[in-house]
Amino acid sequence: MASLKLKRVYEAPEASDGARILVDRLWPRGIAKEKARIDLWLKDIAPSDALRKRFHGKPEDWDAFREAYAEELEGEAAQAAVKELRECLGKGPVTLLYAARDESHNNAVALKRWLDEHRGRGSSP
Repeated sequence: MASLKLKRVYEAPEASDGARILVDRLWPRGIAKEKARIDLWLKDIAPSDALRKRFHGKPEDWDAFREAYAEELEGEAAQAAVKELRECLGKGPVTLLYAARDESHNNAVALKRWLDEHRGRGSSP
């Protein structure tokens, strides 16, 4: 499997990014689509609005967020998005893009960890 990196969408694109995939449900504030150079926007792989609002700005609830997000990732729409992401990884490097300021506690970090934990399990990543 190709490399999977994480990057804030506000950072400049680089050739080494490979496929640039936005994994947020909302379009990032203040960035034009042309400047972001996003190849794919997987809204269905992002946490639900309710989950995002429940844990926004609460790093102390990180483990609870990851657990709730993992449950959402088992849903049908999320699994279709996971499949699409895995297909991209089969073609080359992928960079998951996110808008959050907190680079340690965000949905892209949780998603990457979930993907790593589910590698090789049936239809899941």
